[in-house]
Amino acid sequence: MDKIKQLQEIISGSDNIVFFGGAGVSTESGIPDFRSVDGLYNQKYDYPPETILSHTFFMRKCEEFYRFYKDKMLELDIEPNAAHKKLAEMEEKGKLKAVVTQNIDGLHQKAGSKKVYELHGTVHRNFCMKCHKEFDAAYVKNSPTLVPLCDCGGTIKPDVVLYEEGLDNYTVQGAISAIANADELIIAGTSLTVYPAAGMVQYFNGSHLVLINRDPTPMDKAADLVIHDKVGQVLSQIEV
Repeated sequence: MDKIKQLQEIISGSDNIVFFGGAGVSTESGIPDFRSVDGLYNQKYDYPPETILSHTFFMRKCEEFYRFYKDKMLELDIEPNAAHKKLAEMEEKGKLKAVVTQNIDGLHQKAGSKKVYELHGTVHRNFCMKCHKEFDAAYVKNSPTLVPLCDCGGTIKPDVVLYEEGLDNYTVQGAISAIANADELIIAGTSLTVYPAAGMVQYFNGSHLVLINRDPTPMDKAADLVIHDKVGQVLSQIEV
């Protein structure tokens, strides 16, 4: 049977689907991923991206952090693609119960998704480290100083999980609960190599595990359906 037809049958037959997505969900919107040939990890900077996006680096070299962050992470004019829009439609029709995402771009919400667990935080929330006042992404992007400062003089930090930082417990518990209670789990646009996020899929005990990714993943053999293609191109062919 054609794989798109198989996916259509799985989605049509369930109203308890959870979607687990990574960077590949947003690449069709023009946001570079991290680990592909043209991803951020293969571009040249004074420091490797893994180093720049660490808690230690943020605290010690905040200007260098923000030079990279504003240049590469704050893509505020990017629009949701076919994948984001289809998932929002699936939720609206009562088929999709939650989106669990490793992305920090906020495109799921921009497309209309309501139940989104952002495992690695979001660029759209930013807090003063001194008085905890909240700021939006535009304030950070357009701040007159390279390092955005609060009215109180404190440094503003993105609500993004940096290397060396732990995931938010409330978000993790919500994501695990959604995955554990799902009948169908669609994993898409992720290499499934970033932990602890990738480890969450082990909580799935439902009927169908679907994998949509451009490249093979460690979970391919465990999946009921594997489609090696772009997420948006696949989901845009599905009717809900």
